[in-house]
Amino acid sequence: MAFSDFLNPVLGPLLKLGPFWAILIISIVISLLITLVYKWVTDQKKMKALKEEQKEYQKKLRSLRDNPAEMMKVQKEAMKKNMEYMKHSFKPTLITMLPIILIFGWMSAHLSYEPIYPGETYTLTAEFKKGVIGEVELFPGENTQLISEGKQQINSAVSWQLKGKTEGTHIIELKYDERSYTKKVLITKELAYENPIAVFQHSDLTLIRTEHQKLRPLGHNFSIFGWQPGWLGLYIIFSLVFSLSLRKVLKIY
Repeated sequence: MAFSDFLNPVLGPLLKLGPFWAILIISIVISLLITLVYKWVTDQKKMKALKEEQKEYQKKLRSLRDNPAEMMKVQKEAMKKNMEYMKHSFKPTLITMLPIILIFGWMSAHLSYEPIYPGETYTLTAEFKKGVIGEVELFPGENTQLISEGKQQINSAVSWQLKGKTEGTHIIELKYDERSYTKKVLITKELAYENPIAVFQHSDLTLIRTEHQKLRPLGHNFSIFGWQPGWLGLYIIFSLVFSLSLRKVLKIY
């Protein structure tokens, strides 16, 4: 369970609309939140004056291209104004930072990968330290069908093909060197999954991971010059559009 799963009652229903609409709505809400906090917390008259001064400095700098010495003086003054503007902008950033981190954590935990569906074949891989040899055996449990051989020779990494018969959290057990290791696998029709990677310390077995397809909110056949945006890329695009539009409509400096 992700640390941000307490947001499920609020954000969870959005997943029923599909990943695209969930990301779109969350982007609008976050952009609106950031914009309003920025407007309420900052002195807009002061920010407007600083913006206008910045524009004046830019004009001066363009006119002083043939006078490097004078240009350096004006550039230093312009930098001071920029720092002052940034200082005033920093307070709303501090206020909105924590809720945004929590929402990002929730989005990462629900919108990064495709779920593993009931009856779907998936791969589970165990990785070992370099040079480790021997045998490792997998025990799938009663609700998981093991398609590969359960006992295999270690060769850096070992993979098995499995199939979840029913929905729910399945516990997959590995036995190596008289020790047991477990990995949770969530089988579901909803947009949810267990953390794909389980890491083990102080062991020759370093990690167990389930192979998930990356979630593509715009579909696996859609690309922008070969780029298929995930949730973060799509969020950045949406938030830029909404933030710039809101600032213009609300006349925020």
